[in-house]
Amino acid sequence: MTDPDTSTTQRPSRPTRAEAFRYWLKLGFISFGGAAGQIGMMHEELVERRRWVSENRFLHALNYAMVLPGPEAQQLATYLGWLLHGTFGGLMAGLLFILPSLVLITGLSWVYLAFGDVPAVEAVFYGIKPAVIAIIVYAGWRIGGRVLNNGLLWLMAVAAFLAIFALNIPFPYIIIAAGVLGWLGSRVWPERFRSGESHSASSHKATGPAVVDDDTPPAPWMQFRWSRVIRFLVVGLGLWAAVFGLLLAVFGWDATLTRMGQFFTQTALVTFGGAYAVLPYVYQGGVETYGWLSPTQMIDGLALGEATPGPLIMVVTFVGFIGGWTQAFLGPDQVLLAALLGALVATFFTFLPSFLFILVGAPLVERTRGDLHFTGPLTGITAAVVGVIVNLAVFFTWHVLWPAGFEGSFEWFSALLGIAAFIALARFRVGIIPLILVCAVLGAGYRLLL
Repeated sequence: MTDPDTSTTQRPSRPTRAEAFRYWLKLGFISFGGAAGQIGMMHEELVERRRWVSENRFLHALNYAMVLPGPEAQQLATYLGWLLHGTFGGLMAGLLFILPSLVLITGLSWVYLAFGDVPAVEAVFYGIKPAVIAIIVYAGWRIGGRVLNNGLLWLMAVAAFLAIFALNIPFPYIIIAAGVLGWLGSRVWPERFRSGESHSASSHKATGPAVVDDDTPPAPWMQFRWSRVIRFLVVGLGLWAAVFGLLLAVFGWDATLTRMGQFFTQTALVTFGGAYAVLPYVYQGGVETYGWLSPTQMIDGLALGEATPGPLIMVVTFVGFIGGWTQAFLGPDQVLLAALLGALVATFFTFLPSFLFILVGAPLVERTRGDLHFTGPLTGITAAVVGVIVNLAVFFTWHVLWPAGFEGSFEWFSALLGIAAFIALARFRVGIIPLILVCAVLGAGYRLLL
């Protein structure tokens, strides 16, 4: 790969497709740290170092990704790839962002099922689980501190928690209600529904001219045309219908893979607020409704998702793999093939809408550059997300600290480890990967020495 232009006055040369391919592939393998870390990596590399995209173009793409359902970091990568090389670039960036994670999680899922009852493996997961709870609590705390800046939003967060915890209201209904309330509230009390976070160009130092700069003439693929919108919708929806129709024809409506296609399509359309917000919905469907995996397995899947690169929503790959394995819909001799099909189906139906949102909507967004901002509905949804995340933390804490129920023993070591992990995150800003590794070592040492 050629070195990026170090001059702050000369415009860098446009990267070739091969150069872009190498960068996006590298990012797919090193994109640890959740959405915030992944967005930070792209900003540092693409805006500050390589100057492939200007600050304002980057932030405009980020704002669009953040008002969409789906994994914002993956959608941002797709958008930036599209800016540089059109449809081919968008598909390349988006796919390479998730493919390494797909391979790693699929392989680790097999190891988990094949060797999960080995004492050493169980001991490692014993230490990782409290770290996962601390990470979830920390995520809720950070989101809450950013968005809950008045009593009305706090009330919405509490109401969302009670709705899912006490009333067992499905997650999509909570999100729809929060969006409607945010839309209404922004018109009655607009000052209470302003987002607590903004992405302004003034917060960053000018880096010099970029390949795709503020005044760069739009490339042909950036032109908004209704014929293009219709073509992409036909191809995208046709691809969805072809795969879902194949599952329906081969396996039937009530089959595991068909239900997965339906469920993970719905998941892709309600993932406002990031992966932590949709995890309760994945739990409700995967554990309670369909019984594809157990609560303990769901926690273990989160641990794998946190410890591997790529968006955390890749936990759906784990859910699909475990569901295919446990349901054994191809017979007892083909459980591995069933698991692989489950992982692929879950991943395909979760991410297909994300690509459509970008490839269909990006030209229109480029035409409105400078006007896009956070809306009242998004603020209301984000407030509700805080309550949903708290519910997730409460549920997982219960299963980790009282694995045999309240009548069983209390896991005091897990409680202490979880508290220490939260302090490490909140006070000392320890990275997620080092935290998980340390907790895994401490938990394994404690269990194996018992």
